[in-house]
Amino acid sequence: MSIAWTLLIVAGLLEVIWAVGLKYTEGFTRLVPTGFTLSAMALSMVLLARALRTIPVGTGYAVWTGIGAVGTALVGIWLLGEPRSPGRLLSIAAIVGGIVGLKMATPS
Repeated sequence: MSIAWTLLIVAGLLEVIWAVGLKYTEGFTRLVPTGFTLSAMALSMVLLARALRTIPVGTGYAVWTGIGAVGTALVGIWLLGEPRSPGRLLSIAAIVGGIVGLKMATPS
């Protein structure tokens, strides 16, 4: 796997962190969670931009948002008590399938 794909995956994981972090900022009124969330957001964007130097933008952005969507949904289920209905889990699996398909269809 190329460095660009590694950067993209890390950027996606940081997206999960900042998306979940938004819940803890309480509308950006809590200083520490806000600082942590904004830092994760900025670093995620920087790594995404760096990865997109090599990876096609359509593929890179879709993978980045997919990692963020799946990761955030799973954190919501595991840590925040959100529903784990069969339909929801099937939808998460469909997103994962799309991410894998995009990766496989894009040259390294």
